[in-house]
Amino acid sequence: MKILLDTNIIIHREANRVSIPAIGQLFYWIDKLHYTKYIHPITIQELNKFRDAQAVDVMNIKIESYNKIKNIASISDVVQKISQKIDSNENDINDTQILNEVYEGRIDILISEDKKIHTKASLLNIQDRVYKIQGFLEKVISENPELVDYKVLAVQKTDFAKVNINDSFFDSLRADYKEFDKWFNKKADEPCYVCYDNNILTAFLYVKVEAEDENYSDFIPILKRKKRLKIGTLKVSGNGYKIGERFLKIIFDNAIQYKVEEIYVTVFNRTPEQEQLIEMLEEWGFIYHGVRESSNEKELVYTRAFNKTLPVKVECPKLTYPFFSRDTDKYIIKIEPQYHTELFPDSINTREDASLYVDNEPHRNRIGKVYISHSKDRNLKTGDIILIYRIGETLPKIYSSTLTTICIVENVIEKFDSFESFYQVCNRRTVIKKNDLEKNWWNKYPSYRPFVINFLYAFSFKTPKPTLYDLNCLGVIPDIKNMPKGFIKITNEEFNKIVNFAYRKK
Repeated sequence: MKILLDTNIIIHREANRVSIPAIGQLFYWIDKLHYTKYIHPITIQELNKFRDAQAVDVMNIKIESYNKIKNIASISDVVQKISQKIDSNENDINDTQILNEVYEGRIDILISEDKKIHTKASLLNIQDRVYKIQGFLEKVISENPELVDYKVLAVQKTDFAKVNINDSFFDSLRADYKEFDKWFNKKADEPCYVCYDNNILTAFLYVKVEAEDENYSDFIPILKRKKRLKIGTLKVSGNGYKIGERFLKIIFDNAIQYKVEEIYVTVFNRTPEQEQLIEMLEEWGFIYHGVRESSNEKELVYTRAFNKTLPVKVECPKLTYPFFSRDTDKYIIKIEPQYHTELFPDSINTREDASLYVDNEPHRNRIGKVYISHSKDRNLKTGDIILIYRIGETLPKIYSSTLTTICIVENVIEKFDSFESFYQVCNRRTVIKKNDLEKNWWNKYPSYRPFVINFLYAFSFKTPKPTLYDLNCLGVIPDIKNMPKGFIKITNEEFNKIVNFAYRKK
């Protein structure tokens, strides 16, 4: 497979100072999978424009290890039209020339951190062949689990004092905040969330509840008086395991627990890592508020309203997640036990061994999941509510089958051009492996292909969870001997009965 590396990837790889820690993992996997690394002649031209002549000489020596595209593909008319709409300078036009190699099929995959390249790839419908580093890592790890020769511990809650302050993971935070070590040591007895890769710290989260009388005088504009959850520290090194999304779930869970009205974060935008963090926050509803001035420096301030009484963005559930509208349709969806806890580790059954779900997997950490179905009922739509029903393993199943989770439909995809396009939608969001997806789902009914529901995991019911027996008593499943197949549509009244029962005082 031919992998084309954009100029920004080469610079981050070969520069003296690494600003994207995941760059090492990227090249590790490219080499491990025996992919061939290519660079474009335009990349060489751009590298030679550096002002530092010595740096240019060193860079030219290093890029000798890459294959160079000998014959540049002519720009297609379709690509040219996209370029005329989006490109505004020479760099943009150069990026389009690089992207054109993928569009013309001369290169299999392009890896780039450039926003415009990904926008153009989407417009050209080749987004499944253009990746950011994190996306590429997720892809190869999920496709090649047998090649992962170490275990990744899931997110752990611990105290600051138990985290090594001298870990190089914190170097970028020290560079941004001169008093970082002093602040960190003061928090010794306070809780934080961490994730380790082979005993190497790769993610850290600290959140803090602030009362209405908090002083925001250094914010421009000043924040209004509200009870807030502050994301005090959030740093995630890209490693292919979607930990950032897992941390967002923890943030939202804390916001619910402490009944705050708003969540906010202050962040610099100096490095690719910080830029990716901002992109993730914006994707999940955080909006730019202004700046915070401290020590003659300005941090960007992003806020997110967090009040269940506010209007829900039914057409884009991520923006108001985890809240949902009661006015949408509601369904019960059945999941086999062998798939259930892999997708919903927070909804684990009390009889299951929690230690089996400590190791990380991309599908476990994602808030976004997929459900694959051959059902003739394809009426689900964005914003609808799904209740996950875990089919019981022990008899009588009337007591071992339980409702475990509330989810929100993000979108439904019914038509696919090929198995590969189907697989790209499912990959990283499901526990089902590629061979199984092809044999038992895509090819099971060749004349009747499956469709995919993308949904967001929102809430787990507390133990004891509603059982099939409870659903029968509530009148939701009146005939347990002839339980409906496929999706079970329920009324608002039935949904309310379930929720009231699940959250009853126990």
